[in-house]
Amino acid sequence: MTGFVSFVGSGPGDPELLTLKAVDRLKRAEAVLFDDLSSGALLGHAGKTAELVGVGKRAGRPSPRQDHVSRLLVDYAQTGARVVRLKSGDGGIFGRLEEEIVALRAAGIPYEIIPGVPSACAAAAAAGIPLTRRLTARRVQFVTGHDVSGALPEDLNLAALADAQATTVVFMGKRTFPRLAALLTGAGLPGDTPALLAESVGGAEQSLERSTIDALAQRFQGDPGSAPALILYGPLAEA
Repeated sequence: MTGFVSFVGSGPGDPELLTLKAVDRLKRAEAVLFDDLSSGALLGHAGKTAELVGVGKRAGRPSPRQDHVSRLLVDYAQTGARVVRLKSGDGGIFGRLEEEIVALRAAGIPYEIIPGVPSACAAAAAAGIPLTRRLTARRVQFVTGHDVSGALPEDLNLAALADAQATTVVFMGKRTFPRLAALLTGAGLPGDTPALLAESVGGAEQSLERSTIDALAQRFQGDPGSAPALILYGPLAEA
């Protein structure tokens, strides 16, 4: 028996931002493997008999290994079940989607990918700003703030990230932002470049704070807290 896996992007956590296709797959699923940020009210769309399995990862907390998550996904599908892998934001953006796809392909399990509202887009919308602007913000770039070890990646394209005419969004970057900010200013980006800190986007505890890259770097020298966050900087982050 071979089941079917739907990779579903849940958006930033607001149930109203789920797509119609995402809701349909949740209703029909026999098993839902969900991320930590794709829980709560979102799971209310799952069928009453669906098995709900938390497989989320959060920085600084005990988390299941990725190979274990991939193995679980294969195991459930091999029972013949309709499985939803519910991923926060859009699963294709820093969601380790490819690793799970590789595991399914190796096991001969069919799948589909249903995109979700990226958390970067949701954060900009919550702040009342676009991500692009003619002439002064023609490019948008997403970058992760940590590598597999939790440290700032060593192979960052600093010339691109220090482009003052781009909108840059740093995912999972609070702990490493002081070092990143120092590298950016060293590469020529002004320390007073506008920045937006967006925490718990789409949730009841959502927080949006306008700042600068220097000010945020100073703030995160201590304990940055555990709330999931994005840091958006560039001309459109101005107050």
